[in-house]
Amino acid sequence: MKNAKVRLYVDQPLGQEQTIPLNREQVHYLFAVMRLGLGDVVLLFNGRDGEWRSTVVEAKKRYGVLICEQQTQTLQMPPDLWFLFAPIKKARTDFIVEKAAEMGVARIVPVQTEYTNSERIRQDRLQVHAIEAAEQCGGTFVPEVAPLQRLDRILANWPDGRKLMFCDEAEAGSALTLAMSSVNCWAILIGPEGGFSSLERERLRSLPFVHVVSLGPRILRADTAAVAALAIWQQALGDWN
Repeated sequence: MKNAKVRLYVDQPLGQEQTIPLNREQVHYLFAVMRLGLGDVVLLFNGRDGEWRSTVVEAKKRYGVLICEQQTQTLQMPPDLWFLFAPIKKARTDFIVEKAAEMGVARIVPVQTEYTNSERIRQDRLQVHAIEAAEQCGGTFVPEVAPLQRLDRILANWPDGRKLMFCDEAEAGSALTLAMSSVNCWAILIGPEGGFSSLERERLRSLPFVHVVSLGPRILRADTAAVAALAIWQQALGDWN
């Protein structure tokens, strides 16, 4: 039996003997870039039906078809964790989205703060980065990348029962306290390159669902803070413990 060289996200139902027609981008990637051909194996997932071993049954220049043969993984849901961050420079924003998807979040939410440098995002492009991260890391779930939203509006409409881990750079050097919790619904918030404003910090600290934490003795760059915060939460409260 051939081993799979490629994992591919598709937006079609997956199941036993299900045929999967490929679009032009997928055809180019599989047959021109990865040099696959008839009989080669591809692992497919769609974020809903788990992972399926499939075989190439048609491989033409502009057209291709795969057929599902066997489920290799069931759908593995991440913890009910949202990740809120202020967009920064393009490449570093891409990095944050990729790492959030790899490290296991259910939803990625770009937020507009008072000191956010970027006022626009390409939501569709960031969603592609989340998909590519899931392809690379073996995940079967793809987190949704939400539209850019103002932080004050998100806080005003915060859902009942969800806690927020507020990573405050003003706490650098303080002891980290993130105790075990019976609450399953959480979110993490990291700030922009310029940090949070005094008004934002004051409001966040006043909210009953907010849990303020330090990310260590040094002030971290936003992309470093994203990885650190996710690792801390996953180790303490997520599916790493």
